[in-house]
Amino acid sequence: MNEIKPFEIARETLKQLTTRKLLPTPLNYQAIYNEIAGIAQVQPFPADTADPADILAQIGRLIEYAQPALGTDDEHFAEQTRGLLETLDKPGTDVTTAKLMMVNYSHKLSLAAQDQAEIKTSLLKLLHLVFENIGNLSLDEQWLKGQMDALMEASRPPITLRRLDEVERRLKEVVAKQRDAKERALEAQNETRLMQATFIERLSEMSHSTGDFHERLAENAHQIEQARTITEIAPVLKEVIGATRNMAEQSKVAGDELSSLRARANETEKELTELHKELDRVSSQARHDPLTGALNRKGMNEAVDREVSIMRRKETPLSVALLDIDNFKKLNDTLGHATGDVALAHLTAVARECMRPQDTLARYGGEEFVILLPDTPLIKGVEAMTRLQREMTTRFFLAGTEKVLITFSAGVAELGAGENGADAIKRADQAMYLAKRAGKNRVMAA
Repeated sequence: MNEIKPFEIARETLKQLTTRKLLPTPLNYQAIYNEIAGIAQVQPFPADTADPADILAQIGRLIEYAQPALGTDDEHFAEQTRGLLETLDKPGTDVTTAKLMMVNYSHKLSLAAQDQAEIKTSLLKLLHLVFENIGNLSLDEQWLKGQMDALMEASRPPITLRRLDEVERRLKEVVAKQRDAKERALEAQNETRLMQATFIERLSEMSHSTGDFHERLAENAHQIEQARTITEIAPVLKEVIGATRNMAEQSKVAGDELSSLRARANETEKELTELHKELDRVSSQARHDPLTGALNRKGMNEAVDREVSIMRRKETPLSVALLDIDNFKKLNDTLGHATGDVALAHLTAVARECMRPQDTLARYGGEEFVILLPDTPLIKGVEAMTRLQREMTTRFFLAGTEKVLITFSAGVAELGAGENGADAIKRADQAMYLAKRAGKNRVMAA
């Protein structure tokens, strides 16, 4: 008996697939091939098989979960989505039919995703335009311009929910400060208008009184000219003296009142000056270090509280790193404090390039910095600081013509259950101290 050759088995297999109207899937091909070749069928281990109905259901859930991000403006697309979900969820759905529907749907899905991306980009442009215009209109209000610059920085892409929370918080602060300043300015304007009205009224009264006084003096002078005896002159002189005394009293009252108005105006101007000074002071001390642009201690404490709250709510890890520039005092003593400032700004710039959008950088004090690493367990936090150290060793800055390379030592702590942010920073500080003692330019886990 002649043995059937493999190519003949393959040809017959293809004919049987067509005759039996089976899909040319690998499983169908193998089954018919084994049948023709007389090879025993080996059922795959159950763990290696996949239920098509389960796969379709999983795809349906994936599409359903993605819907909130795609919007509901396109009713035709929404109807197409509902139809596809019903088909995928229906028992016994033919895979080929589902595949055809998903091919058609994927094209529409890509267009919808592009629309949402363009909408997001356009909204960000509008937001920046609003911030920029407010800042340009507030050139004389340095405190407000500083806040708007901070908003511009916080709203730069890539945008995350944390950064949006930061933008919202800053915007609320700006609105509150604007409201307070506007209310006080309106009060000052009303006081100024009242003082101006009173001043004009008093001037009018003084002008009227002066006119009456002059008329009476002219009349008295005429009476004196017509008098022929001292007896006739005496009552006229008495009237002149009385009018003069009355005029002097009115002038004194008006003068005192105008002096009071001037004092009130000076006091109002002083209050407004102090208000603007206070706003400038609050803005300068708000949340950012002026040298590096990183958060200051106040901003860091707020960021820590916020990240700890998110960590507790989502039950995700949060690591805290404390960095200290090595040999910073020697750098200042050798090259000057100006170079030390450049070193601080240099570390900040390199750290920002290496950080993720959700990470937070703060100047803890002097040459120390804190980096908050959300969704990061301890080992990943140590790895992140090690990468930053490697990046620092490849970067230098110029102090005049001299190349300056700086390194840092760091400690990393993961926030524990029931632990607050300050406790974690303290542990990170202790680990950083150990890194210093171990030879510097190292990262130690707390």
